Amino acid sequence: MTQLTPKPPTRRGRIFPERTLSPEELARRKAENEAQYQRYRAIFERVRPELIQEHYGWYIAIELNSGNYLIDEDKEVAHKKAHEKYPNSDHCVFCLNETGATGRI
Repeated sequence: MTQLTPKPPTRRGRIFPERTLSPEELARRKAENEAQYQRYRAIFERVRPELIQEHYGWYIAIELNSGNYLIDEDKEVAHKKAHEKYPNSDHCVFCLNETGATGRI
């Protein structure tokens, strides 16, 4: 008769535990992202009323440092234009509508 050897227990956990972020670091990053979004949103709210009349449903890509923006009918084209004009800077894309949302649920 053969004896079965016991299997070693399965270890569960992170693949790279040294890359785990502390709760303080996660909270700091979340606060920075929220502050940056509020700056984008303020620029969007400022220019939306004048652009929504002629370009309803178009997309606006906003560059944060200069406050400049680019618009296009296609979301991907607006994103690409912003990336080409400002390659080393972040930008955010909004839709020119009442909410600024760009997708569907």
